Amino acid sequence: MESVESPNSWAAGASPGWVVTCRITMAKPVRRLGNLPAEATSFIGRRRELAELRRKLGAARVVSLVGPGGVGKTRLALRAASDLARGFRGGAWLVELAEVRDPSLVGNAVMASLDLRDQAATEPRALLRTYLADKELLLVLDNCEHLLEAAAEIVNEVVRAAPGVRVIATTREPLAVAGEHVLPIPPLELPAVGDGALRQNEAVALFVERAAAAAGTFELTSANQAVVADVCRRLDGLPLAIELAAVRTRVLSAEQILERLSDRFSLLVGGGRAAIPRHQTLETTIEWSHDLLSAGERTLLRRLCVFAGRFTLEDVEGICESDLDHLLSLVEKSLVIKEEVRGVACYRLHETMREYAALKLREAGEVETLAERCTDYYVQLCALTGAPARYRLAEWLEWMELEIDNVRAILRHCLDRGDFSRGTDLVASLGWFWITRATTEGVGWLDQMLAAGRGEKESLAWACFLRGFLAILQADTTAALPLLERAAEAARELDHASLLTQATSMASIAAMTAGDRAASDAFYEEALTAVAAANDLAATTSVLQARALNGMFTGELDAVRDATSEGVSLSREAGDLYVLEIMLMEQAFATLIMGDAGAAKPLYTEALKIARRIDDRLAQSYLLAAFGWFAAGDRQARMGAQLLGAAEATRLGAGAGIIAPLAPLLDQTEEAALAVLGRAKFDAELTVGKRMNREAAIQLALGESGQIRARAASGETGAGVLGKREADVARLVAKGLTNKQIGTQLFISERTVDSHVRSILNKLGFNSRAQIAGWFASFVQR
Repeated sequence: MESVESPNSWAAGASPGWVVTCRITMAKPVRRLGNLPAEATSFIGRRRELAELRRKLGAARVVSLVGPGGVGKTRLALRAASDLARGFRGGAWLVELAEVRDPSLVGNAVMASLDLRDQAATEPRALLRTYLADKELLLVLDNCEHLLEAAAEIVNEVVRAAPGVRVIATTREPLAVAGEHVLPIPPLELPAVGDGALRQNEAVALFVERAAAAAGTFELTSANQAVVADVCRRLDGLPLAIELAAVRTRVLSAEQILERLSDRFSLLVGGGRAAIPRHQTLETTIEWSHDLLSAGERTLLRRLCVFAGRFTLEDVEGICESDLDHLLSLVEKSLVIKEEVRGVACYRLHETMREYAALKLREAGEVETLAERCTDYYVQLCALTGAPARYRLAEWLEWMELEIDNVRAILRHCLDRGDFSRGTDLVASLGWFWITRATTEGVGWLDQMLAAGRGEKESLAWACFLRGFLAILQADTTAALPLLERAAEAARELDHASLLTQATSMASIAAMTAGDRAASDAFYEEALTAVAAANDLAATTSVLQARALNGMFTGELDAVRDATSEGVSLSREAGDLYVLEIMLMEQAFATLIMGDAGAAKPLYTEALKIARRIDDRLAQSYLLAAFGWFAAGDRQARMGAQLLGAAEATRLGAGAGIIAPLAPLLDQTEEAALAVLGRAKFDAELTVGKRMNREAAIQLALGESGQIRARAASGETGAGVLGKREADVARLVAKGLTNKQIGTQLFISERTVDSHVRSILNKLGFNSRAQIAGWFASFVQR
């Protein structure tokens, strides 16, 4: 058995369950073979470059595709990775770095792309090294140029730690790491003058393909083929420039495009035929596309550069003061990229376009104005949604995962500008994200903000409380107690009963896990006194949690059962999923220890369903192990061993360790499975579990069929008529909510809700909200 860690890691939030490790190896997923996106448009040409890249990867661990912006490095890397993925047992994985602005977060980006979770004490780079050590996979690091040093450090660490990993990097200059092979990426092959096989030329084929997609009727003919060839030559064969020109065939002929481009380039070189640097060719093409825009479209395009990552229509309305029509026009002109993330429409800029937009924003003198507007928008929106997020946690976490790159950019902006007041407000409002998604990252941001000691007293107190909470999750009671005492002291001065209750309850847990029962009891008594004046659900459940967890340390199982029973009732009624998950696990554990396994299993079942819904990896790992115990006890030894393997893989993927008080029960699980299977078969089934898709493991534990049935009540229509956001709106309309109430529920403006309602009416052919409600009710019943 692996050595175990102290129970601190679950004392505040990751309640007990069991995890066993036997000759630890990392999970090797066989079904989930990567995260490469589907190609939205056809891939054209590049046969030579693809062949050379394959050849280099056969001899080198790291191959960097180097070339200017817009030359097609990303598309080439993705096509090559897609072709090569089958040769890697662990598949091919894309890490998008364009949206990462902070070099210190490169490791976090790689970890997130690999579907790992920063939810414990393990530093992201250490987690990466451990996870990748025995993997055979292909890693694609895209857009490294603005993070060269940080990207190079990660690549060096990965290459040293993981002999089975190969890396493809796309960058404008080499990473300069040991063993790197550089593959320069030229523009597409240009058509020769008088070439009679233009249809086979890469640049011409790209123009024709994109023009046909844009205009619907464009064809290469004997009348226009020479003009198309001239356009491709004028654009130096740069794919992005060709695509920007081709989309204009919606309103211009090929002859008009060539004429306008020629005029633009003639101005650039003073009427001569001197060669123009390729980067200037692209800039000039973008400038030409920009000048064809309306005033409103130009304004929106330059303002979109304030977003570090993906953005939604609501963000555009709130920061850029624009609307859907202008945004969709930019999408149609290939200046903005539209994507869907978990069914939600979102948008982003190509990195080259972002750089151009930033230039235009500076020229317009709007940099400071937009930075302030963006900061205010996210600080206020997160403050508004952060506190109640616990009561709508699944939806809030999905929203925050979409927005987190923009929020990170605002946190960095606040630090760089010394705006610690708003920075502290923002980082403290994201508590549930740090707790369930990015614990060590949250610690880093909080430490930097708190070091300045500036801000509103209450905001600083909540930040100290959150930092103490995270320290307990990281099993660091030495750091936790002073922070929680500081929060409690501020709460006393502010006469803030809820904060005082939560701070002293958490301090009681920290002291108990540190072995100081006297201090723990003193904090708990103060929490009991304060909660009477708080009249607050979060305060009440924090006291119940302290009573339950402390009771587990002292062996007072009746107290655990009573506290968790009340906590389950309160949190279930309020929809507080995280606390409900914890209370259920604690109640189940106490029930099991008291000898009633039959009553414990339904509690664990409900807890696992919640852990899946909010994607709480720590809880999933503990609960999968618990179901392994049930299976082994029922002489379903194979299932028991597989679930233990899946639990171990999930736990290690979250950077967590084993909880010490549960080690004896883990030993019982292993012994029961070994008695039936023997060592060789047990190890084989354990390995199957480690390689199992996590969702498949959860279904196995819950006894579900192989296919999850998506229902409209959870926001999915199934019929494909409505988008996810529209389905969310329809569901709330069916509940009788007003547009204002719907906006509050979904973190969007009332105006945006109205737009969605009108869209739903149009799509369904209805003319009233009552018809929407009736349609939704009938669909749910199907």
